Amino acid sequence: MRVERELMRGAGPVAVLKLLEDGAKYGYELVEALSEQTDGVLNMGQSTLYPLLYNLESQGLIRPSWQKSGNGRKRKYYSLTAKGKKRLANDTAQWIAVTNAMQSLGILSGSQPKLQGGEA
Repeated sequence: MRVERELMRGAGPVAVLKLLEDGAKYGYELVEALSEQTDGVLNMGQSTLYPLLYNLESQGLIRPSWQKSGNGRKRKYYSLTAKGKKRLANDTAQWIAVTNAMQSLGILSGSQPKLQGGEA
């Protein structure tokens, strides 16, 4: 299942920030991780990802750096900034609130445990 465009606009940036929380990644690595870790739900192509990355960079949430890969070629890696970490924490809290609200409405399965503010 693919997420519709409007939902992806909200989910995409926070998903990318979350993936960068564990360390710097390059574009294709992010595309693969989004697809693999979300069973394709948040699958996005490079034509969607790169404008999103440029937007996050322009907001000061991520920082690019050129690094050599194992084959000697340079790749542009992206990492979280302090501002990006704060944004991720804020966005995570908002997604938890939305998830809890949807669960209260019966949209999400009642068998799922309610998330607490400190959990991700």
